[in-house]
Amino acid sequence: MSRLSTLPRPRESLFTGGLDPYRGDVNVVCPPNLRECVLAMEDCCEEAHEAQQLLRNGTFDLPRMRKVLENQRVFLLIDEGTVHRYKADLADEIEPQINELIDRAEKGLNALNRREGLIQSKVEAAQAMQSRVATAPTSNRREERRLQLLAKQRRRLEDEVKILESEILALVCTPFQAITRVEQSLKQHTKPKRT
Repeated sequence: MSRLSTLPRPRESLFTGGLDPYRGDVNVVCPPNLRECVLAMEDCCEEAHEAQQLLRNGTFDLPRMRKVLENQRVFLLIDEGTVHRYKADLADEIEPQINELIDRAEKGLNALNRREGLIQSKVEAAQAMQSRVATAPTSNRREERRLQLLAKQRRRLEDEVKILESEILALVCTPFQAITRVEQSLKQHTKPKRT
């Protein structure tokens, strides 16, 4: 890198006129700090010029590169035999898992149905007990307390029945959702690929 201040001074003007230099400044020496500032400024200017050149060299080809890198849709054409083969492979891969999930859902559904039946019978027994207690005269505080406990138990059992019914509905819907997911994935594999 060449510094502008170290280059030889240009020749004096041949034309007369202009401002006469102050004669006291002829032998004045530039202070070292000022000289260092001038040299640092020249370095900064040269670095900025080089950075500008690098940037210009790196970006002058941008329109061509944009055109080269532009995305294009490419469709891959395959025959129906290949599609059927991939479909069968996917079905063979997914079918055992779906069957296992359906079996697990049916077992859970049966267990929840049994539990619901037990809770329903408890609720009916509690209602029968309450109707018998309601018709009999309540002369004893102990019987009143027992009646309140049975009413609380009935409400709690009814809440459990509602919760179990919602769980049963959720389990019944889950296998159908799994089947629709499989159908959607099969449809996606038959669509044309894009790059």
